Amino acid sequence: MERVRRAAHAGSWYTSNANKLEEELDGWLRATGVAKSPNVRGIIAPHAGYSYSGRCAAFSFANIDPTNISRVFLLGPSHHYYTPRCALTRAIVYSTPVGDLPIDLEVNEELRATGKFELMDLHVDEAEHSMEMHLPYIAKVFHGYPVKIVPILVGALNSENEAMYGRLLAKYVDDPKNFFSVSSDFCHWGSRFNYTYYDKERGPIYKSIEALDHMGMEVIETGDPDAFKRYLQEYDNTICGRHPISVFLHMLKNCSTKIRIGFIQYEQSSQCKSMRDSSVSYASAAAKIDS
Repeated sequence: MERVRRAAHAGSWYTSNANKLEEELDGWLRATGVAKSPNVRGIIAPHAGYSYSGRCAAFSFANIDPTNISRVFLLGPSHHYYTPRCALTRAIVYSTPVGDLPIDLEVNEELRATGKFELMDLHVDEAEHSMEMHLPYIAKVFHGYPVKIVPILVGALNSENEAMYGRLLAKYVDDPKNFFSVSSDFCHWGSRFNYTYYDKERGPIYKSIEALDHMGMEVIETGDPDAFKRYLQEYDNTICGRHPISVFLHMLKNCSTKIRIGFIQYEQSSQCKSMRDSSVSYASAAAKIDS
């Protein structure tokens, strides 16, 4: 039986209509005004429903020049399934309304052989939205190019394991045929997220959230995973992709290629003005060869 991961969130988190989705993605990508660059080797992009973060995500995906890339590693956080490790897929293809993406079975097996990864069941795979929300953009940008994907579900890792996976995956960064798509939203603010940090000196709540997120973004741009860890310990900002971002920072620290992360776009789902409000922040970044 062919193990296909269905586009489980199509029809709810984004449209399942291929023509409509194609049109939306196209419109968002064009509206960024961002030029494709072969020097961009990775991105950080949000994973909320497209009506919330589709526009912001385009600022990352628009950077991708698909010409020489043959493999995309996806690193996404686990929202529903607890594991202290990273997990690989059992599927052989990931389906999207705008084209299917085959799994790179060779690299998947190579990673499994290290003994450091677990395998996730198909129902766990399909229930998780963090990587799925990147797939239509990848299918769109790589349309007509033979690309394979390596999805890695990043669990609730401790600092040692973030560093260990970063070292293990670093060699893949040095192959220019590889690309990295890191999935994360930023601050989840409000009592429903049990997070209501507010620095009144910043003015209204949404300005305080913005300042907090930008502080985190600036720390990520330094490329220092330990500084990012200290920032998270101090402010506890509810960045849901903290573990994938940390692993990516360790990868960049341990590879030979000099790559710098730069944020391009920042948005909030709404502007919080009272303690009854809530919002989620979205930020898009490109990881570029530092020449």
